[in-house]
Amino acid sequence: MVPMVPATLVMTMHINTNDPLKLNRLLQLCSANLPVGGFSCSQGLEYAVEMNWVDCQKSTFDWVDINLNQSLVHTDLAILKRLYQALQKNDVKAFKSYNQTLIACRESHEFRLADLAMGKALVRLLKQLNNLNSEAYEDLLNENELSFVSVFAICCYLFELDLISAQSGFCWTYIDNQIAAATKLIPLGQTQAQNLLFDLSALIAQAISSANEIEEHEIGASMTHLAMASAWHETQYTRLFRS
Repeated sequence: MVPMVPATLVMTMHINTNDPLKLNRLLQLCSANLPVGGFSCSQGLEYAVEMNWVDCQKSTFDWVDINLNQSLVHTDLAILKRLYQALQKNDVKAFKSYNQTLIACRESHEFRLADLAMGKALVRLLKQLNNLNSEAYEDLLNENELSFVSVFAICCYLFELDLISAQSGFCWTYIDNQIAAATKLIPLGQTQAQNLLFDLSALIAQAISSANEIEEHEIGASMTHLAMASAWHETQYTRLFRS
């Protein structure tokens, strides 16, 4: 059952969609057509399906729910907030530090490689967008290792999106990726997938609210089964997704 979000929280989580261009920029950044390779990775889900940890609509919901609220809230979303604030303050040192923290939080070789590969692909795309000037962030974009979350933050800032929109979009990309993978792996029907997207997206407001209340010393999470699923996926006998 999807938990209800208090009306007061919904009001504080309002995303400004009055500007059609900004909304379209967010949709473009979160689109499955964005050429960063995210939809070639299952984020541990393929092994979870192999082991029957995830085998139906209900267990798919639970898998995404747990990983969203126990992992992304304490790492990606909490640090995305700080990356965005570092860009607002032009604090390059803080941005680079949080980027390294993100990379250190990846608990498997596969997670780390996927994060860096997607970050590199998004940097390449950002530099090739004809009508977007990213020269002010050349130093950051030329870092040897950039997490996808870090480059996502730069894109959102350049697109003049507010923080809540950026975090909401990031949550959506994760949920959409997982449901697309589950649809192929379990498999799920298209209607089941749409119901999952509908129900899981209702969790985003609370996830963002929780992430934005996290203190500095609370950043970080360890998901043992998720890390093991990702590590074991590297030697899984057959794979649909990249390892």
